[in-house]
Amino acid sequence: MDKGPKVAIVMGSDSDLPIVSKTMKILKEFNVDFEARVISAHRTPDRASNFAKEAEEAGFDVIIAAAGKAAHLPGVLAAYTTLPVIGIPIKSSALDGMDALLSIVQMPSGIPVATVGIDGAENAGLLAVEMLSIKYENLRQALKLRREVMAQEVIKKDENLKVEEF
Repeated sequence: MDKGPKVAIVMGSDSDLPIVSKTMKILKEFNVDFEARVISAHRTPDRASNFAKEAEEAGFDVIIAAAGKAAHLPGVLAAYTTLPVIGIPIKSSALDGMDALLSIVQMPSGIPVATVGIDGAENAGLLAVEMLSIKYENLRQALKLRREVMAQEVIKKDENLKVEEF
């Protein structure tokens, strides 16, 4: 019996929750089960490695990891699992999230981490759903429908635009 798709969402700090909640909203929209955790690559490294080592056995298909500043969490998790890891760089420092973006995107060869834009939690959720849609046809169809709705919204806005009002 197929268990259904499941995503792990890991935050380096609970201060990341306002951003990461956008990921949760997307996963709920597609009826994808998820579990959210706060685990720090720096302050709880043993928990981080154990979580990643046990993620597949725990039934996860994809891991989404959000972190700011040095942002090592996505890379640390990826080092301990072959599950796909999506990193969300969080804007949380004087460098406006560029430090986090570069820390996540610049992984060494052999240990990839998919990376979305700074505070790009919605895209992280959508990317996870796209990855899951390889196995789950219902998610592929739901993604196609969502994109068609988006396209229709743009077409409607185009039709409603009245340049002479400006």
